[in-house]
Amino acid sequence: MSAPKTAAGVKAALRKQADPVKAPILRRFFKTGPGEYAEGDQFLGVSVPTQRKIAREFRGISLAETKKLLVSKMHEDRLTGLILLVDSYERGTEAEKREIFKAYLASTKHINNWDLVDTSAAQIVGRYLLDKSRARLRALAKSKSLWERRIAIIATFAFINKGEHRDTFEIARLLMKDEHDLIHKAVGWMLREVGKRVDVKHLRAFLAEHAPSMPRTALRYALEHLPAAERQRFMKQK
Repeated sequence: MSAPKTAAGVKAALRKQADPVKAPILRRFFKTGPGEYAEGDQFLGVSVPTQRKIAREFRGISLAETKKLLVSKMHEDRLTGLILLVDSYERGTEAEKREIFKAYLASTKHINNWDLVDTSAAQIVGRYLLDKSRARLRALAKSKSLWERRIAIIATFAFINKGEHRDTFEIARLLMKDEHDLIHKAVGWMLREVGKRVDVKHLRAFLAEHAPSMPRTALRYALEHLPAAERQRFMKQK
C-alpha cells in the first residue's frame, strides 16, 4: 500500500532516513550559526539523492500539501517540497503553472538557502517568465532579501538555456554592488553560463565594460572557462 500523498507522509518518510551524525555537518556546511546567512536552520541529515527518491514516491502531491512542506522548520522538508513543486510545474497545465509560480513567490521567505534557490528558481520562476515580462525579476533584484536577490539572477538560467543573455546582464548590473558573497558567486556563475551556452563574445563585451568594478569573486566565477592569459588580464583590471 503506497504512502498517502500528504505533507505528513513526506515528513514521515524523511524522518525514517534521518541521520543524527550527518545533521550537524549539514548545519555547519549551510552556515546556520549565529550571525550566519542561514542562522537557526535545522537539518534531519537526509542526503539530496534520498530526498529525490522520496519525492518520486510522492509525485502528484497537491499544491496545498506541498505548501505545507515549504513552511517547515526542517531544511529537508522544504527542499523536498521544492523538488516536488518543480516536478508538478514541469507536468502541469498552464493554469497549474501559474498557480505554482504565484505560490513560489509567496513563499520566498522560506526558500532561504542557496541550495533551495538553485534547485527551483530557474525551473519555476525563469521558465514561467520565458514568454512574459521580466519586470518581476528586476523587483526581486532590488529586494532587501538576500534570497530574493539570488532568485532574480538564478532564474535567468532558464533564459540562458534558450540562448538569451540580456536579462542576465541587466540583473547582473543591478547586483553589481551587492555586499553578499552568495550574490557575487551567483552573478559570476550566470555570466559564465552566458559565455558557455550562448556566445562568449557577449561575455567578453560585458567584462570589457564591467570587470574593473565587479566584485572579485563574481569576476573569477565569470572567467572560469576563458583562456588563462585572458583571465589574468581581466583580473588585473582596476
